[in-house]
Amino acid sequence: MTKSDKITVHYNEVPIYDICIKHSFSSFFRQLEKLNTKGKKICIVCDSTTKELFLDDVIDLVKEYSAQVESFSFPAGEESKTLDTVRKLYEQLTLSRFDRSDLLIALGGGVVGDLCGFTAATYLRGIQFIQMPTTLLSMVDSSIGGKTGVDFDSYKNMVGAFHQPKNVYINTACLKTLEKRVYVSGFGEVIKYGLISDPEFYTWLKENRESLLAYDEGALREMIYRSCINKQKVVESDPEEKGLRAVLNLGHTIGHAVEKLKEFSLYHGECVSIGMVAAAYISYQRGLLTAEELEDIKETLSSFGLPVHVEGIDAEETVAATKNDKKMQAGKIKFILMKGLGQCYIDNTVSDQELLDGVNYILQNK
Repeated sequence: MTKSDKITVHYNEVPIYDICIKHSFSSFFRQLEKLNTKGKKICIVCDSTTKELFLDDVIDLVKEYSAQVESFSFPAGEESKTLDTVRKLYEQLTLSRFDRSDLLIALGGGVVGDLCGFTAATYLRGIQFIQMPTTLLSMVDSSIGGKTGVDFDSYKNMVGAFHQPKNVYINTACLKTLEKRVYVSGFGEVIKYGLISDPEFYTWLKENRESLLAYDEGALREMIYRSCINKQKVVESDPEEKGLRAVLNLGHTIGHAVEKLKEFSLYHGECVSIGMVAAAYISYQRGLLTAEELEDIKETLSSFGLPVHVEGIDAEETVAATKNDKKMQAGKIKFILMKGLGQCYIDNTVSDQELLDGVNYILQNK
């Protein structure tokens, strides 16, 4: 069982925000009290889905702790994560005379969190914001660490900034409102933590799969807590992704290429799953993983309902798309390889042929 429902994230050893893991929105007002928001304006940023599900409840909670509450919503989906949407939000904030003492709240999944965070980072050179993630993927990954960004000409997260939230407030009850496929997609990032550095967590996930897929509250809180702890440790050691933090990109280089070429018809966590299989295969080809470990990774991902292969894309186009990845450095990809289950490292020597072999493997892996 988890020891706490709160994790404190530090920046240069100074505590900067808490991750609160709750089962409702009812205690959110305490975070507003800490920020002394009475007398300040608050804008709740959401998409069309979270607007229908949660916006009214959150407005009711927030209105007693602010001078003015308004909302900004946009159509749900990755296609809205653009500078055009940010411009519309800038316009609303400007017309409503939001200043640097005011607050934004990102109510939604990764797209909402990334877009709201980027707006907060750049409006008036920085305004406070809170993450209220509503999907599994955003709870365990994108809401934590201060990375914000939007897509540019379908290149994922190519425009962004580091901007730390004032709080991450997780309401696990939101998970039961998700379409099953959206919920399952989040396990791509969860399983990633086990493969990167926490083999005990990886084993625990396999042992508790049925409870997790059945939304067992105790299992969910344990999973989210342990995932957040894993993310906390990495982002604290490398807050601006200058080194170690890159290991969090396991599966993302090829995953992002798949995501783009499939025109975002696959969810991010699904693409990460596919990308991790490709990375595992490249690791296997280098003798870093055994055949049994490669099969175990595939079987574990599949058992959670995640895809381990992809159809309808060209292998060479996929490799070419990896060259547009923001993780390129001096013309070389910072690729994440595995050394056994639960240990990863950054490698910048992965060749185009190895990438092609990895992509061909996920194209035929059925």
